[in-house]
Amino acid sequence: MTREEVIQKVNAFLVEEIEIEKDLLKDDALLKENLGIDSLDFVDIVVIVERNFGFKIKPEEMANVRTLSQFYDYIESKVKDK
Repeated sequence: MTREEVIQKVNAFLVEEIEIEKDLLKDDALLKENLGIDSLDFVDIVVIVERNFGFKIKPEEMANVRTLSQFYDYIESKVKDK
């Protein structure tokens, strides 16, 4: 899966299922501060990522993920490791 495919899938579920406005989805957007992703949203995201990408997010691996670009990087690296 290419980075572009990861970005498209992630953006699609953030807009459709987490209800984040598409205009806010910029690489440097902060997940909590700019996108308003809270702990309940994160639980949903864990389930959605598992369903769409086939791996489980480990909270300790997400500890340093603060921006949308870092989230894309994380998913892309996990998909390549499968």
